Amino acid sequence: MRVWLPVCSLLFAIDVAAHRFAPSLLEVTQLSSTTFNATWKTPLQKVSVTPIEPRFPASCQITSTSPWVQEGTGELKQIQLVCPTGLVGETVSVWGLGQNQASALLRITLADDIFHQAVLTATEPDFVVPEEGSVGRVALDYTSLGAEHIWAGPDHLFFVMGLLLLVGWNRRLIYTVTAFTLGHSVTLAMVTFGLFDYPVSLVEFMIALSIFVLAVELARGSAGALWRQPWWLAGGFGLLHGMGFAGALADTGLPQSNVPLALLFFNVGIELGQLVFIALLVLLAAIGSRLIGERTAALRPLPVYVLGALSAMWCIERGLEVLA
Repeated sequence: MRVWLPVCSLLFAIDVAAHRFAPSLLEVTQLSSTTFNATWKTPLQKVSVTPIEPRFPASCQITSTSPWVQEGTGELKQIQLVCPTGLVGETVSVWGLGQNQASALLRITLADDIFHQAVLTATEPDFVVPEEGSVGRVALDYTSLGAEHIWAGPDHLFFVMGLLLLVGWNRRLIYTVTAFTLGHSVTLAMVTFGLFDYPVSLVEFMIALSIFVLAVELARGSAGALWRQPWWLAGGFGLLHGMGFAGALADTGLPQSNVPLALLFFNVGIELGQLVFIALLVLLAAIGSRLIGERTAALRPLPVYVLGALSAMWCIERGLEVLA
């Protein structure tokens, strides 16, 4: 499979640091007819000096706020609210999303187990609390979160690109991507349902190592056994990537009343993002072939070297985290 200069330019345009998926989370729980508790979690690292902050209706009064507590890659605090007229029909917002190129997951649990959820973005930072909850909203929001995660994680995208380089645009690509999907779906579900736990830093290192192994196999040429049966590589390392997806989902949280549905559509979002990325690579390769022609042969090793260099850097960076 030929991959041309436009493809490499696209990959260089992606942030070379494989940042972890970490949207902000605002979880509001009704305690009585007028009192609410809000948990606000936001990433420690931001791309702007503008803070990401929750905003509550003007009718609500903040009675207490806890100190910040670090949790994983983020920090959180508890906010106590008194809202004399409740939250139904009121607007809850998160400010600073546009400046930080971020999104926020909003979860609201009202009396009588009424649950609402929404993904707030720079273009839609407000949510008007309705009376009834919506299953369709959960499906839409978690599909969006899954797609956002795969696109916000260059390490996962580079692995997918490596699989495309390994098998080319043919029937074997279907088998290979399917094996990767099955692998990460299994561990994503198992970790989400609490069947086992794992050291996050070690799994992040192993994900980087999986990309490096793929780059070495690509550099060796078509002599290796993995060229003949690449689905074993894709399925095995898919198990590792599924743990990475589960870590992202744990940071975001799941609606307890719709855990299977949210998990299903988070996975659907990942697959859709994956397919769009593959289609984009193939399109850019076709355009590059027309523009550059025969000179593409000289550029064929370039994406492999990029894959190897970045994965080696991630291995060193994450290996130091494991040893720390």
